[in-house]
Amino acid sequence: MGLTAEQTESLETGRRVIAREAEALIQLKDTLDGGFTQAVDLLLAARGRVIVSGMGKSGHVARKIAATLASTGTPAHFVHPAEASHGDLGMMAQGDVTLVLSNSGETPELAHLIAYTRRFRIPMIGVAGRAGSTLLRQSDVAILLPPAPEACDNGIVPTTSTTMTLALGDALAIALMERRRFTPENFRLFHPGGKLGARLSRVEDLMHTGDALPLISPDTPMSEALLVISQKGFGVAGVVEGARLVGVITDGDLRRHMQGLLDMNASQVMTRNPLTTTPDTLAEEALALMNERKVTTLFVRAPDGLPDGSGDLRGILHIHDCLRAGLG
Repeated sequence: MGLTAEQTESLETGRRVIAREAEALIQLKDTLDGGFTQAVDLLLAARGRVIVSGMGKSGHVARKIAATLASTGTPAHFVHPAEASHGDLGMMAQGDVTLVLSNSGETPELAHLIAYTRRFRIPMIGVAGRAGSTLLRQSDVAILLPPAPEACDNGIVPTTSTTMTLALGDALAIALMERRRFTPENFRLFHPGGKLGARLSRVEDLMHTGDALPLISPDTPMSEALLVISQKGFGVAGVVEGARLVGVITDGDLRRHMQGLLDMNASQVMTRNPLTTTPDTLAEEALALMNERKVTTLFVRAPDGLPDGSGDLRGILHIHDCLRAGLG
């Protein structure tokens, strides 16, 4: 089905807006200079937090930048400039660094915040689109956005300018991440929820320990072993000698020994050298192993290299634990 004239016009508008913003980002990339590296150095040296501020659309961008910084290892929060004038200036302290955003560089609501940073010698990084503006003149580090036109034809709607500012914030955050050698494990500490947190979870975060473990000794009669399997609810039992796992009893083992089962003990029914995992294994890898080997549980043993070399039993992981965490 062909497009109507109005639909064709809307499509062309969308493409024009995206093209203009893409061109602006290329300009921003090409104009980054020593001011950017000075900003990164200043943020790295901060003993306190990064205070990000802006008004209007710049304020919305500032909130996102603060959140990105905070989630990637740089303590940060947003301070609304108008609220700052009514008490929130007290949220700023020596040792902090401020990152202030304003396309014009002359936003009236920023005046008290700027003055406060100057009075108490709080370093300030200013980001603006006008050279010589009050914000950039007062800043310790000034980052000037390139003179790219806004995406709307009348040039009044903050579009291209906010896109560049947002990208600049991402660039600062990633540069800081790399300078701090920020790892996926660090990232998970700030993202314990959601799909990402689940993918970065380790077995030790999900496994069951202590009295929850279905454990029996090799000489346990199978009548008692069946009670343990039923009571603990994992569908298996671990056979241990001291703290060492020597075998497991699964549903398959029970079926294979159905005839005369109650006349046997655990050592006669168990599968020796069972499949196990370690506490520091990614839960996603453990789930893949369970799916591959068509099992629903894995006992968890300490990594190799313990002083006694025994691989002490640490816990048990059920496939449902992984699914509840958002894996699979």
